[in-house]
Amino acid sequence: MSNERELAYRIDHTLLKPETTGEQIKRLCEEAKTYGFCAVSINPRWIPLAADLLHGSGVAVGGVVSLPLGADFTKVKAAQAKEAIFAGADEIDMVADLAAIIEGDERYLTRQLEAVRKICHSMRPKVLFKVIIEAAVLTSEQKMFACRIADKIGVDFVKTSTGMHPAGGATVEDVKLMKEYAPHCKIKAAGGIRTAKQALEMLDAGADRIGTSSSIQIIEQFRTEQI
Repeated sequence: MSNERELAYRIDHTLLKPETTGEQIKRLCEEAKTYGFCAVSINPRWIPLAADLLHGSGVAVGGVVSLPLGADFTKVKAAQAKEAIFAGADEIDMVADLAAIIEGDERYLTRQLEAVRKICHSMRPKVLFKVIIEAAVLTSEQKMFACRIADKIGVDFVKTSTGMHPAGGATVEDVKLMKEYAPHCKIKAAGGIRTAKQALEMLDAGADRIGTSSSIQIIEQFRTEQI
């Protein structure tokens, strides 16, 4: 990573705590503009506010769908995505149905990803669609299965984790696996990334985007330590 600005533009500045207030969202958006982060990642409740605050700034608004469990009906996920987009989201991070991945239910998972992808990609401009597979709870074979389907469907990003599961978050090994088995998708590493060293390791392994609530800490560390 050549400079601080380039690193910042790979980061989704994240605030997904349920107790988040409007003032905290305003601060998040101001921080995103100041540091030049790629996007903010927030709960749907706050998308209209963030869209207003970030309009014309170059910082994208990312909305989450079916977080953290991913167990909603496909129709519900599609409706959530559509509502978030109409509220101002530029990107959608959706938790995949973990049971479908674990059971190898290709038909169910394919239909679900296709339904939400269709909504995101029918928009002009296209809304980016990121699929969260919660890699820490999956076997290597299950991760490969999910990545192959995401790649076949044409999702924009495969994302490692919600960052909320006790099994853990992103690992370098998972990023490498996802890059190999979803070669046409970009990779977002998220969950437990709190230092500049961790962020750079994920990017070096093939991640295109980092999701973290420690964004400022990472940039300040990169700046002072000149990693």
